[in-house]
Amino acid sequence: MRLPPEKLQRVIINTDAKNEADDQYAIVQALLTPCFDLHGIIPAHFGAIKSKTSLKDSADEVHKILDLMDLTGQVRVADGALGPIPDAQTPAPSAGAEMIIREAMKDDPRPLHIAFLGPLTDMASAILMEPRIVNRNVRVIWIGGGHYPHGGREYNLSNDIAGANLVFGSGIEVWQIPMTVYRMMAVGYAELYERVYDKGPIGKYLVEQLIDWNTRMVAGPIEHRSLGDSPAIGVMMYPECGKWEYRPGPEFNDLMSYVPNGMNRPARVYETVDVRFIQEDFFAKLSRFARGIREFARFDG
Repeated sequence: MRLPPEKLQRVIINTDAKNEADDQYAIVQALLTPCFDLHGIIPAHFGAIKSKTSLKDSADEVHKILDLMDLTGQVRVADGALGPIPDAQTPAPSAGAEMIIREAMKDDPRPLHIAFLGPLTDMASAILMEPRIVNRNVRVIWIGGGHYPHGGREYNLSNDIAGANLVFGSGIEVWQIPMTVYRMMAVGYAELYERVYDKGPIGKYLVEQLIDWNTRMVAGPIEHRSLGDSPAIGVMMYPECGKWEYRPGPEFNDLMSYVPNGMNRPARVYETVDVRFIQEDFFAKLSRFARGIREFARFDG
């Protein structure tokens, strides 16, 4: 499945990979998507409540996934910030933010898609470090934000409200996949055992780490998990794989409510996603990978 360069989507993945147990599925799907020109992966922090070393935890998880897929050294990995931006005028500099700037400023007619599976810290920092990128051909795909129209507490947003406000207020293009949509991505243990577990070391790990996370972190009986970060991969492959509409770009107050200000650029907000398309694409790619069919994204770096 070899595609010419002009047919490839330029992609960066920014991931709080060890926050829960679903980033891992999105990362693997991105790595196995031949239409992606993957410029790199940026491990991201996920606050200090769950871990005092959240950035390191995410970085270790990214490298573990690459190791399990025999891709160590083939994919560029650049750490993001240790924590949220201090304020709306001050970036949290990082190698990840520098990667974003470098790729955004390249002379390439293809849009650069930057998928954020956690907080928007590194995008906000990149904008503060190099404001010209808001006028480049860049699309920010964000898994985050509460339900519309009111909003409310949502974990990815909670880890950098100032960063989210800066990004939405910057004028850059944003595709938002809010909590009401990413929760649609549930799969059961039985399906994961049948479709993922026996697909080599990475398949076994994906299932075991998910069940371990649920066992430790979820109160009460459970045998499912929402693969809530995977819609970011789906909409980059197929932008119409869900119902969406433009909404006024909001501000977020301290309660994480949406506060339209009439000034921000409208955001493309997804109201649904095609769960079948996204999940079946992942299952099929993982199965082919386990059979030795090596169809990867094109790795830049």
